[in-house]
Amino acid sequence: MTADHKSETCCSHTAADTEPLSSQEPAQKVCSCCAKHTLRSEAERRKLVNRLKRIEGQIRGIIGMLENDAYCNDILIQSAAVNAAVNAFNKELLANHIRTCVARDIREGKDETIDELVATLQKLMK
Repeated sequence: MTADHKSETCCSHTAADTEPLSSQEPAQKVCSCCAKHTLRSEAERRKLVNRLKRIEGQIRGIIGMLENDAYCNDILIQSAAVNAAVNAFNKELLANHIRTCVARDIREGKDETIDELVATLQKLMK
């Protein structure tokens, strides 16, 4: 197991239950009791979580603005900033997904992954 593939528990399964992949591809596992999982490097996980925590802070700021009867336009501007931050998070996660999971599945002949990606893109573009 590489440093990028930290041991994690999903039900009774661990990262050791996954097939070894190259160091640039996350391990993925599927069991009958849960959905797919992607094991990310600690650095990638930390980066994504930090982004979401900043967004969470922005949301709390908007809540505070509402509680303090802030001017509507000011709240709308902060809400637009949150939307932009969520979009940036989605772009980063999507790019990584395509480079790793999607590319691996296509190489393995799992064409259903393309349909899954198309459906995801359609949801993101609404």
